[in-house]
Amino acid sequence: PDAKAAFEAPYLDYLQAPLQPLMDNLESQTYETFEQDPVKYERYEVAIAHALADTPASKESVVMVVGAGRGPLVRCALRAAKKADRTIRMFAVEKNPNAVITLRNMKVSEKWDNVTIVSSDMRVWKAPEPADIMVSELLGSFGDNELSPECLDGAQSFLREGGVSIPCKYTSFVTPISSSKLWNEVKGVDANAVKGYETPYVVRLHQIFSFARPQPCFTFDHPNLDPVIDNKRYHQMTFDAVEDGVVHGLAGYFDSVLYADTCISINPETLDLSPGMFSWFPIFFPLRTPLHVRQDDKILVCFWRQVGGGKVWYEWAVAINDTWGPIHNPNGRSYWIGL
Repeated sequence: PDAKAAFEAPYLDYLQAPLQPLMDNLESQTYETFEQDPVKYERYEVAIAHALADTPASKESVVMVVGAGRGPLVRCALRAAKKADRTIRMFAVEKNPNAVITLRNMKVSEKWDNVTIVSSDMRVWKAPEPADIMVSELLGSFGDNELSPECLDGAQSFLREGGVSIPCKYTSFVTPISSSKLWNEVKGVDANAVKGYETPYVVRLHQIFSFARPQPCFTFDHPNLDPVIDNKRYHQMTFDAVEDGVVHGLAGYFDSVLYADTCISINPETLDLSPGMFSWFPIFFPLRTPLHVRQDDKILVCFWRQVGGGKVWYEWAVAINDTWGPIHNPNGRSYWIGL
C-alpha cells in the first residue's frame, strides 16, 4: 500500500487525457510507469501458471503475448512456466518499433531462447501456428477504452479452438459522483467548453462523493465466439441517490477475470481482488451542466459505445427522475479513440 500511496500522491484529482496506444506509440517513460506495478504482474503470473497447469504435463504450449511492450508479460509467462513445470514456446508480438528494439535486446541479454519477437500489429499478423494461450494487457481505466476488444478480436484468429485468452473477460462500472473541483478543472482543460465536457479523463479520484454503488456497464468476453462480432454497446442504469447533492459527472472503473478465479479490479467495491495495484486510475465522464439531486431521487444513466469510420467513442446522458440532460459527445464530435 505504501508504494501505491507514494505513486498516486501527485495525481490526486489531476485530470489526464486517456492514452491512445493504438493510434500513438507509447513513450518509454509510460512503459516504465506501468512496469512498476508488482501486483498486476503477480496476478498475471498466477493466471498464466494456472492456465498452464490445466494442460497435460507432457504438452508444449504455444503462448502468444500480444502487445508485448518492453516484455513484462513475457517475463511473467516464463516465470509461470517454471512455476507450473511446463514447457512453452512463445511469440511476443509488438507494433511499437522502439519497444521491439528493447524486446530484441532482452531476448539476447536474458537468454529468451524459446521466445520469437514479432514486429507487427496483432490485428494483421499471420501467425505461423495456432496459440494455446494468448496473453495481453490492453485494458484501460474503463476496461475497453483502449480498444482491447477490437485488438483481441483481430488476434483471436490465431488462437486454436479451445484456446485461452488472458484476460478472458472484463466489465466496466459506472457511478454518478459529485466533485466541483474536477468539474471546475475541466473548464481549464479546453477553451472549447463543449469539447472539454464531452471528453473523459483518467484521474485518481480523491475529493469526490459517490451517490450510489457502481453498477456494471459493458462486458466483453474473449475469445469472442459470436458468429458476427459487434462491439457496439448500449446500457441504461438506474441509481438511487443516497443523499442530496450535485451530480458533476460519472466515475468509471473496471474489473477483469484473467483466468479462472484470478482477477484484477479498480472497482471500489472489489479492490480486494488485487490489493495495492496502481496501474490504472478511474475515468471521469463530466456533465456539461451539473444536475441537482435530492435523496432517493432516481439518477438514470445511459451509456453508448459506438464504432464507425475507424473510430470508437462513448456517448453518455444523465436524467434525474426522467428529466434528461443532453447526450454528450454525439457521433464522437469531441472525443474518440482511433482504430
